[in-house]
Amino acid sequence: MVIFVDMDEVIADTYGAHIEIYNKQFSENLTLELCNGNEVWRMVPPERQQSVRDHARNRGFFRNLKPIKNAQVVLRKLNEKHEVYIASAAMQFPNSLEEKSDWLDEHLSFIPWQNRILCGHKHILLGDVLIDDRSYNLEKFDGRTLLFTSPHNIRTTGFERANNWLEVADKLL
Repeated sequence: MVIFVDMDEVIADTYGAHIEIYNKQFSENLTLELCNGNEVWRMVPPERQQSVRDHARNRGFFRNLKPIKNAQVVLRKLNEKHEVYIASAAMQFPNSLEEKSDWLDEHLSFIPWQNRILCGHKHILLGDVLIDDRSYNLEKFDGRTLLFTSPHNIRTTGFERANNWLEVADKLL
């Protein structure tokens, strides 16, 4: 089975990073719970929204992300049983291509470079399963789709959902 796995908000915690950077930058106490159901940038005052949107343009943003809980363990097991590819839209931000590659070297070194797809749009992917937090990426995929739960998508319906990596393991191992 060929499985494609998104990076941001599926294996790397961009959402938490946005909150952490915002709180440090503005001495605030924004929480995950306050942001549930929304993008982080929408939950801050209008005059600070662009600052949050620009986090991903800052050098080190993608390189320093924390792994999502259990992602590494489950991905290792999936990789032993299936053909796993990391598929991330890495072309939007100039620094993300190199930083995402370095992040994968550190956190998922068992996924070879040949199985890393850093692309623009994911509609080009052909395989059996796509795990992603963005419904628009799942809509055009011809195989089985798993919407990986992230705070921004808790109200999204119409897709098979995996709330965490242990649920992914239950569904695919």
